[in-house]
Amino acid sequence: MIANISSNDLWQSRKLGEMAEEVRDLFEPRGAEEYPYVGLEHIEQGTLQLNSVGQSTDTVSTKKQFKGGEILFGSLRPYFRKVVRPKFNGVCSTDITVIRPKKNCNAGFLQYFIANQSFIDHATNISSGTRMPRANWKTLCESEWQFPPLPTQQKIAAILSAYDDLIENNTRRIKILEAMAQAIYREWFVHFRFSGHEKAKMVSSPLGPIPKGWEVKPIGEVVETLGGGTPSTKNPEYWEGGGVIWFTPSDLTAAGAMFIGDSSKKITELGLRESSARLFPPYSVMMTSRATIGVTAINTKEACTNQGFIICIPNEHLSAYQLYFWIDEHKEQIITIASGATYKEISRSEFRELPTIVPPRAITSRFLESVGPIGKQIENLLLKNINLRQTRDLLLPKLISGELDVSELDINTGGDENDKASEASV
Repeated sequence: MIANISSNDLWQSRKLGEMAEEVRDLFEPRGAEEYPYVGLEHIEQGTLQLNSVGQSTDTVSTKKQFKGGEILFGSLRPYFRKVVRPKFNGVCSTDITVIRPKKNCNAGFLQYFIANQSFIDHATNISSGTRMPRANWKTLCESEWQFPPLPTQQKIAAILSAYDDLIENNTRRIKILEAMAQAIYREWFVHFRFSGHEKAKMVSSPLGPIPKGWEVKPIGEVVETLGGGTPSTKNPEYWEGGGVIWFTPSDLTAAGAMFIGDSSKKITELGLRESSARLFPPYSVMMTSRATIGVTAINTKEACTNQGFIICIPNEHLSAYQLYFWIDEHKEQIITIASGATYKEISRSEFRELPTIVPPRAITSRFLESVGPIGKQIENLLLKNINLRQTRDLLLPKLISGELDVSELDINTGGDENDKASEASV
């Protein structure tokens, strides 16, 4: 296969196997040293980022080892575009192909080359297996592509990695801000060290001592709760050209964020009317209620969901932030209540009976004044990351194919220590 053809005469057609190799160093977790563990579930779909990292001690079967700077490519269902280049040494799932650049290839460039949609499409097309398609590295190695000289590779990697560095920095700031907001919540509503708590008298309640004037009520008596629905997939009028945001649990798990503004699928107004899906206002709190239970997010636009959710509508008694962190604090209890033979699910009626502590409205108002600006910062940083990813993904295919020629640009490519380590190991 010939792809990414460039008019630049310095670019050469090469087989992928001439530029990169698979690393197959195996790791037996039993009694071994502890390492960070990366499974497919830890790699975000399409973002080129990790959402979390596990530990090798939590695994029991043989895994693969990787070194910092090597590329991890989700070869199982490659169309999910799960590609990352960790900066640390670790172990990973056998569903992940570990790839190391050869001396004539820059590690950063190789990551973006593999993440390019042309390569992802090719990997998907050559995959074997119907239900769980898997791309074979040996077959991929035989495919031919246009590659630029090493200095141009380094410039392309420097341009694209600048976006990813900004995204990574914003992501760290988001995590710090979320931790700050949650710490404030715990101070106010778990330890009762709220503004003015020094004058508060504690009284008994079904949930233990609480400040006088506070109440314990079922959550369903305090806020409105909604469910969702799915329009018939057999009727294209419910889906084609739809503009109504319609969340599924996978949207929330893929985003892994406190706020979410868009869904991967949308439905039409007709689909909304002809299903049990219901619109709810911006800044409501969505919680997944089946299979993977307790994943939460706050929608920033009017939306609806499928039936795998319980939606809480905030009001003057409980703000969106209180609901969001309350669910997080009680996630284990919510999962314990869930039941079901095929998959666990908590019904809306069961959820509505959960007791919650309701402060006076003035306390909720002051809490919102304290945490609201933090939430707005988080939301703005998430929007910046979305714009950065969109710009990066717009540039990526143009740079990887040579459509945008950067060979004559004066770009500081720096000294990529991961590249040096990779090249030294060849």
